[in-house]
Amino acid sequence: MGMFGRSHDLRQLDQALRSVDVHPAVVPEAYRAAAEIVGYCMVGADIFAGANAAEVVLAVERRIEAALQSGESLDAQLVLLTLHAGVIQPSVVRAYGLETTRE
Repeated sequence: MGMFGRSHDLRQLDQALRSVDVHPAVVPEAYRAAAEIVGYCMVGADIFAGANAAEVVLAVERRIEAALQSGESLDAQLVLLTLHAGVIQPSVVRAYGLETTRE
């Protein structure tokens, strides 16, 4: 936060998050691509599709699938973040067969 409110970059981030139907206050600082993955995981496929073009939805779903196969990308870390933070939609957990191990 700057002396005169949020910086230009943070306002752009807020706008990007809102464009994928996620309120900026519930998401840690990120960029558009991260907002798409986090947003999809948090609101689920149906709500995300209602706020985004079909090609964006398909691109994000492909990124999630690739992330789960690689297991070590930033996208994979973002999916895991939503899972471990308990903010992931159950429908996303089911659709991608996600699970968490608790010790």
